[in-house]
Amino acid sequence: MKDVAARAGVGLKTVSRVVNGEPGVTPETERRVQEAIDALGFRRNDSARVLRKGRTASIGLVLEDLADPFYGPLSRAVEEVARAHGALLINGSSAEDPDREQELALALCARRVDGLVIIPAGDDHRYLEPEIKAGVATVFVDRPAGRIDADVVLSDNYGGARDGVAHLIAHGHRRIGFIGDMPRIHTAAERLRGYRAAMEDAGIPVEDSWMSLGVTDPQRVRRAAEEMLSGPAPVTAVFAGNNRVTVTVVRVLAEQSRRVALVGFDDFELADLLQPGVTVVAQDAAALGRTAADRLFRQLDGTLLTPERIELPTRLITRGSGELPPAD
Repeated sequence: MKDVAARAGVGLKTVSRVVNGEPGVTPETERRVQEAIDALGFRRNDSARVLRKGRTASIGLVLEDLADPFYGPLSRAVEEVARAHGALLINGSSAEDPDREQELALALCARRVDGLVIIPAGDDHRYLEPEIKAGVATVFVDRPAGRIDADVVLSDNYGGARDGVAHLIAHGHRRIGFIGDMPRIHTAAERLRGYRAAMEDAGIPVEDSWMSLGVTDPQRVRRAAEEMLSGPAPVTAVFAGNNRVTVTVVRVLAEQSRRVALVGFDDFELADLLQPGVTVVAQDAAALGRTAADRLFRQLDGTLLTPERIELPTRLITRGSGELPPAD
């Protein structure tokens, strides 16, 4: 900074104001300082800035799976909010492993991020209590925190699943299968609960063979779908619990000799181009990320004191697959 100040013919405080975007510098002086910065290759020392201000201007995002298309818009929305607040986003994946989630979250805290947005893999987040007490703003998204009181932003998984299954029932289906993620996951459990509620509302007893929860590995999902679609009384419709399940079910249904109705939870790319198009219960991933990030920065600004649970609505998009009548 001394070299920049000497070259531009200004004081150190003026250079600091230009570097940090503070007012009080004339356009001509700012131009001279910026030319000196460019000529000398000056870069602000963020480590010194952290020591001075107590903030790193960075936040961490812990995702379930960086490769899952659902998390792309969510991550992008968090990044845009962070950028608007002059903060850098650092993200990583837990791979649905609670231990890895804890390791990653604490590693980000060790690097003194100002806040965390977490899609939790585990159900016990007491390990974050010392960090939160130390001032690390924390918001959970898509799934609630376990055993601590914290801000959380969710989709209406129960209501969305209930609406999707009710839609199949309204088109004449009674034997409806449900294929979902692992039951310990909040979203999977809520979607199963919505499926059961819709069937109960219609007075339809649910057979155990119509439900399958587990990993979303294509082989497991394929096996579950093929079992539901075989036998003397196969299901006439399937409700798929997330986008990865839906894609595998679409492949299985393409091999069937009869047409089977399908509604999936989560929209996915090219769903509208298939024949028929895939009817889905869509959640707004970008709104989830944006709302969570907004809450985080309001915590950092000191305007939020009491944790809240925010639930965003889902939307049923009809494209054809969910409107097929029962084959028998």
